[in-house]
Amino acid sequence: MKSGFLKTALMVAGLGFVSTNAFAGTVTGTVDASNPKFKKDAVVYLKGVKGPLAPKKAVVDQKNLVFIPHVLAVPTGSTVDFKNSDKVNHNIFSADVCKKFNLGTYNPGMSKAVVFDKPCIVNLLCNVHSEMSGYVVVVDSNYSAVTGADGKFTISNVPAGTYEITAWSEKLKPVGTTTVTVADAGTATAAIKLAK
Repeated sequence: MKSGFLKTALMVAGLGFVSTNAFAGTVTGTVDASNPKFKKDAVVYLKGVKGPLAPKKAVVDQKNLVFIPHVLAVPTGSTVDFKNSDKVNHNIFSADVCKKFNLGTYNPGMSKAVVFDKPCIVNLLCNVHSEMSGYVVVVDSNYSAVTGADGKFTISNVPAGTYEITAWSEKLKPVGTTTVTVADAGTATAAIKLAK
């Protein structure tokens, strides 16, 4: 009897879990920039979504003297591993007030981690190679995306509701305030304009 009850309870709990995810929506859209080259690598994120932040683990690699990806978006509290897949030494550092760090010089094949504990735009630089530059964009949101070269983005598993959607770009700023309404299991679209 207990066994049957337990199976039923687990099945109901499982169905509840599945249905909760099934009702999450999606936000898609485009970023239009006054300078077309800045359509790429814009960070788009939702503000005001209720619920605790879910920090994640992410990776920024160094290959051919380039940070890959050039722009990474993570929720506050996330850990980023900085790999060195080059054949030369690197030294990653940031002089930004909100997140100063210096990983020192490290060899090919090595990796060092940094925890990003508050919202911040972190410019990544290399003491060894001055031409290298990248960004970690830390946001108080679980719902973010980085645009492709065409300015398009997709943010998945968004709870139903109306939220402000905004963007960060290396050189441009969003024009005005944009809101988006997400329906259960629906897809909402948004258009964001960036300019100087």
